[in-house]
Amino acid sequence: MDKIILYELNEVPIRIIEYYCKMRPNSWIAKNISSLKKFETYCENGGHISPWNTWPTLHRGVTNQEHFISDFNQDLSKVDAEFPPIWQILAKNNVKTGVFGSLHSYPPPETQGHYSFYVPDVFATGKECFPKNVELFQDINLKLSRKSARNVDSTIPYKDMFKLFGKIGSLGFKAGTMKDIGGHLIQEKRTPWKTVRRRTYQTVLSFDVFFKLLKKEKPDFTTFFTNHVASSQHRYWAAVFPTEYKDMKYGQDWISTYENEILFTMGKTDEMLQKLAAFVDKNPAYKLVITSSMGQEAVESEPIETQLYVTDHDAFFRMLGIAPNDYEFLPSMLPQFNYSVKDVEAFKAKVDGLKINTKTVHYREMGEGRFSVDLGQQNLKNVVVELNGVEIPFDQTGLENVVIEDKSSATAYHIPEGHCYIYHPSYKVSEMSSHQVSTRELMPTILQNFAVDVPSYAQKPSINILS
Repeated sequence: MDKIILYELNEVPIRIIEYYCKMRPNSWIAKNISSLKKFETYCENGGHISPWNTWPTLHRGVTNQEHFISDFNQDLSKVDAEFPPIWQILAKNNVKTGVFGSLHSYPPPETQGHYSFYVPDVFATGKECFPKNVELFQDINLKLSRKSARNVDSTIPYKDMFKLFGKIGSLGFKAGTMKDIGGHLIQEKRTPWKTVRRRTYQTVLSFDVFFKLLKKEKPDFTTFFTNHVASSQHRYWAAVFPTEYKDMKYGQDWISTYENEILFTMGKTDEMLQKLAAFVDKNPAYKLVITSSMGQEAVESEPIETQLYVTDHDAFFRMLGIAPNDYEFLPSMLPQFNYSVKDVEAFKAKVDGLKINTKTVHYREMGEGRFSVDLGQQNLKNVVVELNGVEIPFDQTGLENVVIEDKSSATAYHIPEGHCYIYHPSYKVSEMSSHQVSTRELMPTILQNFAVDVPSYAQKPSINILS
């Protein structure tokens, strides 16, 4: 049996790993790439693929046509009973398990049981986690994620930071991390656009907390999820690979500004992987599994000057004739806005009559009174909002035509192909496997590693990537 660290590097395709190695030949990844076991993964989901439906496929061993997870903050009680995520299966089978940031991991279990630690994803609706002392960090992490969803909030939350830095030792923040962040804040003063890197520094802080828990608890199986490279790829792929576009609409100034952002985010990944590899070297019972649930590639796009968002949720619902205490805002990934409502039919009737510049607003039902409303209309010069044929004054809608600071659209988007790399100090030279691995195979492969019975619904692994 191998102990496993599952480093969930969201949406990063193999070509980005290879590009980083080429551009940073002295990095840990570049120096060790030849000895890593290497597989291309493929997500078998049907329809639109996104991290909120591809990670459940990897974690649960079934596609979205069976787990039906399509957005954040769905009620997962039924699917957890039928197709539980790997951490639930392992913990139930007495495998010491740690979870940190994996998607759809909220809420935490009511009792700690065989979990060494449990810190849910940043779309959680509450700060609950354990150990209890991490709740302060999780609370601040959730706040920062909400504020920097599209444009990064450039303010510094001094009160929260003061509380956080008072817990440096107990939470595991490294002196090097604090120095790095301090240096970055100075850079922001000189070069304001670099505030976009705050998203990555959230991941750096999260990793410090995770790494301390890993070293202290030494679980048999643990996850760590990060979206920082995926976020950079979406925004800045066109700055790195401008020749991949038939109609390149971003100017040279924009390209020159952001052309190193994917390298920057991958550099922070490299630092994390180097620390994890050093941990594995000292604890060779572990293997480090680095994987995505899918990848990205270039898509045609144009600069975004503005996007339409809900910035005052109470005003938005007042416009719909729904009282503030009859709805709850749920965390989501823009441009989707998720809500839980008391009167389902009243909400549907109102949104069915909602039009923006003559176009009907679309929404999806997620069950249990939960809805996801699609907004984010781009580059609108004038915004006309109508409800059941009556124009509503814009200042009464709760909407805002938000100026997008970095002008970035989705210059890269999701593809089924991802990556899986495995590190262990015993590995020598390893070629890229010609065998493509379904993301459905990861869950049963890991269960087999721990001698846990694989559920009958799970696909039998075509190859043991851990052998």
